[in-house]
Amino acid sequence: MRAVVQRVSEASVQVDGKTVGAIGRGFVVLIAVKKGDTEEHARWMAHKIANLRVFPDAAGKFNLSLLDVKGEALVVSQFTLYGDIRRGFRPSFTEAAPPEEAEPLIEKFIQALREEGVPVQSGIFGAMMLVKIFNDGPVTIILDKE
Repeated sequence: MRAVVQRVSEASVQVDGKTVGAIGRGFVVLIAVKKGDTEEHARWMAHKIANLRVFPDAAGKFNLSLLDVKGEALVVSQFTLYGDIRRGFRPSFTEAAPPEEAEPLIEKFIQALREEGVPVQSGIFGAMMLVKIFNDGPVTIILDKE
């Protein structure tokens, strides 16, 4: 699995002009499933993200996690994170899991994040989405679970 985690002051996702998920302070998690990923990968990723310390403490240092600041997560499935452009200019997505494999693992990831104690909103798997992100900092972290 691969995730791009952005610390946000607020974010939302729309499908067909309708808001399907919105959060205040927290993380937008753009997440993709790679062929061969498992539920263990989803649980590891959820635990890592819930405890990722990128929120400032009173001294301004990155010492607080999403759980510490009682933040929320907006999860958006994005298979294009596995786009490979080493050859040519059109990305190849051969490493990305097919939808029938990816969707259940995205749902497992969301469930695991909730079990960690994080309130979660999400986009709609496979839909064309408009994601509004107010990146705070900006802080953006890339996580891979190989």
